[in-house]
Amino acid sequence: MPARTYPHGVPCWIDLTQPDIDAAARFYGALFGWRFQDVVPSSAPGGYLVATLDGEDVGALARGDASDGWVSYIACDDADTTAATVTRAGGRVIDAPQDAGTGGRAATCQDAQGALFRLWQARQRLGAQAVNVPGAWNFSDLITPDPGEAMRFYGAVFGWQVNDDLGAGMIRLPGYGRHLAATSDPEILESQAFAPEGFEDVIAGVSEGDGEARWSIRFTVADRDDTAALAERLGATIASSAETDWTREAVIVDPQGARFVTSQLVMPQ
Repeated sequence: MPARTYPHGVPCWIDLTQPDIDAAARFYGALFGWRFQDVVPSSAPGGYLVATLDGEDVGALARGDASDGWVSYIACDDADTTAATVTRAGGRVIDAPQDAGTGGRAATCQDAQGALFRLWQARQRLGAQAVNVPGAWNFSDLITPDPGEAMRFYGAVFGWQVNDDLGAGMIRLPGYGRHLAATSDPEILESQAFAPEGFEDVIAGVSEGDGEARWSIRFTVADRDDTAALAERLGATIASSAETDWTREAVIVDPQGARFVTSQLVMPQ
């Protein structure tokens, strides 16, 4: 099957910066079964551990003094051009576009309400290859005090849309389903024939919430309760748990303070 590729405007990668990168690798390796490869040359400062699951890239851990929690990257055709669009739309470019070795070109940005994200112009590293399976990234959710204003920003930068008939908070990028059907998921249109028109284009979620605007990262797990119990044994804290019509979820705070969501799919009866 062809490698998974990400057209302009699709969340494509996640990473986490923590002071103790070795402890982070032990925690997430034990929790999700990840293995790691440091892609930063040994002569360079810091470290960047690309995590793999069954040999496929799933995300990364970075060494740094401060952490913004798990961060979502959004694919773009040209990081410099897109960074300029971020500014024009009312956002901020915190770290200007720069090459990340041969993997690609990245920039760190905030949207118009302050939610942090990064741009990724792929070269050799296309983005996450294992997704939506236990132990892998499942979804990125934007939590914001003003979803309408957020969508104005992301619509201007990436062409995102929210359609009421898809359900509350489903963000779609028109044409993404056709891209998947032509590349890494040729059966997506048939497998999602039960869903409303446009569901195959869903790329993220948005919901109204108190506090600062932020992106929340969700991982698929086979069993929410087993994963939560393991996380606690590894030194994490369970902040909350919830059930939806389709999922059983838990919000977990890792031993160094990063928050993420685990989600078990439960098919309705």
